[in-house]
Amino acid sequence: MLRADEVSFRYDDHGPWVLEGVSFAAAPGQVTALRGPSGRGKTTLARLLAGYLSPQRGQVTLDGAPLPVAGRSPVQLVLQHPEHALDPRWRLGRSLAEAGPTDDRLLEDLSIDAAWLARYPNELSGGELQRLALARALAARPRVLLADEISVMLDAITQAQLWHTLLRHVREDGLTVVAISHDDELLSVVADEVDDLDGTLDRRAHVAA
Repeated sequence: MLRADEVSFRYDDHGPWVLEGVSFAAAPGQVTALRGPSGRGKTTLARLLAGYLSPQRGQVTLDGAPLPVAGRSPVQLVLQHPEHALDPRWRLGRSLAEAGPTDDRLLEDLSIDAAWLARYPNELSGGELQRLALARALAARPRVLLADEISVMLDAITQAQLWHTLLRHVREDGLTVVAISHDDELLSVVADEVDDLDGTLDRRAHVAA
């Protein structure tokens, strides 16, 4: 289980707390949604859960142990803006290969054209880049995938492709997914549980199998 226990974080030693005393847990092999309005600290919490940031107070653990600081992380984060995760100097094939071997089924599920792999990030659309970013995260064979507003700016077809692929990995591989969004309609379809940053928890049956 991925847990944040009473974490507090601020970007400046004398600045305001972005998060203060926040706890969150994502159970294995299901989709747990983290819901909240813009500016509430969802992305900051995602970066703490992924190990990109360290809390000033509290701790983040995976199965009771701190996240590893070296090697390929078992917790992968996919951002709303995929261009931030892809080196603009690298062809996309190199970025994908860096994460690990990618099976053909994954590329097919995400409608990734093999010709894209010879291109640079600025040669693809936002939706195409997001498919590559998700494929790259899944190629790392994570135990937990954090999806931070990954489909909010995408058309309905691309959005459905991304979530269909993620839900398949939840069912077949036991992947744990944290869906971070303010989109109640989306979360009502994909999430087993919805956790608000104010601490309320809504347990529900999975309706997207």
